[in-house]
Amino acid sequence: MATVASLYRRVLPSPPAVDFTSPEGKRLFSEALEGGTMEGFFSLASCFQTQSEPAFCGLASLAVVLNALAIDPGRRWKGPWRWFDESMLDCCEPLDKIKAHGITFGKVACLAHCSGTDVRPFRANQVTVDDLRRHLIRSTSSKDCHLIASYHRRHLKQTGTGHFSPIGGYHAEQDMVLILDVACFKYPPHWVPLALLWEAMNTIDESTGLLRGFMLISRHNGAPSALYTMGCRDESWISMARYCVEDLPDLLKAESLDNVPTLLSRVIDSLPANAGSLIKWVVEVRRKDEDGPCLSKEEKERLFVKENVLQQVRDTKLFMIVHDLQCARIQCCNRSSSSEDSITRIAASVYCQGAAMLSGNLASRKTYFQGVQANDDGATTVNSGSVVSEGNEQGVDMLLPMFPCSMNSCNSNLDNEIIKYPSSTDVLTVLLLALHPSTWLGIINERLKAEFQTLVSTDNLPDVLKLEILHLRRQLCYLKACEDKEYEDLECHHALNSGVINPLT
Repeated sequence: MATVASLYRRVLPSPPAVDFTSPEGKRLFSEALEGGTMEGFFSLASCFQTQSEPAFCGLASLAVVLNALAIDPGRRWKGPWRWFDESMLDCCEPLDKIKAHGITFGKVACLAHCSGTDVRPFRANQVTVDDLRRHLIRSTSSKDCHLIASYHRRHLKQTGTGHFSPIGGYHAEQDMVLILDVACFKYPPHWVPLALLWEAMNTIDESTGLLRGFMLISRHNGAPSALYTMGCRDESWISMARYCVEDLPDLLKAESLDNVPTLLSRVIDSLPANAGSLIKWVVEVRRKDEDGPCLSKEEKERLFVKENVLQQVRDTKLFMIVHDLQCARIQCCNRSSSSEDSITRIAASVYCQGAAMLSGNLASRKTYFQGVQANDDGATTVNSGSVVSEGNEQGVDMLLPMFPCSMNSCNSNLDNEIIKYPSSTDVLTVLLLALHPSTWLGIINERLKAEFQTLVSTDNLPDVLKLEILHLRRQLCYLKACEDKEYEDLECHHALNSGVINPLT
């Protein structure tokens, strides 16, 4: 087998580019700094990183921007540190798939959204070069908003095809843009004419058939998810979105629906088989040898918030009704064993994901685990396990929300049950609450409609749970837009980010 020759960088084609470190590049920087359009550069430069894989340009660009915006990922990177890294940006697409095929414009925007930002994507057919210039001036004059460009290298006379990189500055007089190329191993940061970058954006990504473009990313003012988030790595959310748009409205028109239990039973019976995988629960994974079973004050506080959200879900009247229906369906005597099977699968899945995050290794792995005492108070808030990957074993801990069950179980033997994780009943309750209120307008029986709308209303929910539900509703709306138009509709985007659009229309 022939050995591929190694390369140390490429020669930057100049013109059209101007090397950032050249005398001309320094002059452009100094003048742009004086003109006030280099404000975003310093926060980007302070946490800049090169992409760790040839196809990770989108992930690296986003990680740089997320860290520049000082967004807390809410989970550990390495050691005690919480910091965005490419290996953590896997909620919208598996990392091994991105490593092999790269990532699309829409998926980068989805990742930005899921990571706690307000993102406004613009494809080249939606805006003009003047719009790009206006947004560039806005983002480079601010520390709170950054622009990521998606472009084809060929138009800049560079080797390669589609690429992502953050924009570090703008020189107004010469109409030039500073590209902070995340492929530092290939090309250094460089200035290019804005008109040329626009041409490079106005190209078709063959993997989607859609034009490239740019996205503006800023901090989202709302609180991030505490316990629940939308899972969009697989295709389950697509079937669920279609169910909510196409199947559920027809189901609600049935004249035989005359009470809440009947309606909920019909909804549960008609759910797609993988409906439960749409809503994921957020856990924290850490190396087992970092702090031992004892929890830090910060970890305890985060677990308390998760437990609080879970308790508030279970305090809703909707949960009680769903719980009773579920108990009747699964014959409570089998509930305990099925729960253990579920937590085993969940733990294995989370450990694998956590191991990938901690080690950066994407190879196949297997896990085993056992519960341990986390603190002197006797509460088991850590599941301890091991991940075996390519012959190397790594211990990991998974921090779980848990509390004594405060409701009467359908099995008297479970009255003192310790709830270690959100159950299928929790997830179903949260899903019903997260659907937009207009989903239920098709109910024919007016009395039933009013009663059910009261059940799923967020008006009287505790503030913490209400924020969680609205966050999920916003995510569901975003995912639906992703399926329908790959972020083509600007008006839809503005409504998505303001939370005023029906996610299911």
